[in-house]
Amino acid sequence: MKRRAIARESAAGPGYVLEDQVGHLLRRAHQRHAAIFQDMIGDPQLTPLQFAALVKLHDLGEVSQNELGRRTAMDAATMQGVIKRLRARGLIDRKPDAQDRRRVVLSLTGDGRSLVAAVRPNGHAITDETLAGLDRAERRSFLALLKRLA
Repeated sequence: MKRRAIARESAAGPGYVLEDQVGHLLRRAHQRHAAIFQDMIGDPQLTPLQFAALVKLHDLGEVSQNELGRRTAMDAATMQGVIKRLRARGLIDRKPDAQDRRRVVLSLTGDGRSLVAAVRPNGHAITDETLAGLDRAERRSFLALLKRLA
């Protein structure tokens, strides 16, 4: 194992091994999590970003598009695409804010509320499967460290 690491190190340059770099490892972990999400979410059309928007909208009730974007850590362009696709599926309503017509207010439709109720519990199972290789203490530590980095 040590010999293999030395060979990789000399081929990639001194001290830099791609497989040990945070970006590479985060990308691989994200790919694994995304595959688990698609297998377990219970709706083949639902993406992780759409799921986040629906769940947060469920938690917040009626909220502006900008606020939902901030709460889900999505930039305006990404949020706009997510909203467009969720509206096309009839899962959210979009209307002007009664107090400020420049703002757009979002809310879940009945179908949106039903979908959240059906798939939200799967989120826990997805997290459990993603973290399956870690014991309880490692999971707490890992999640705490990710929160610090985020």
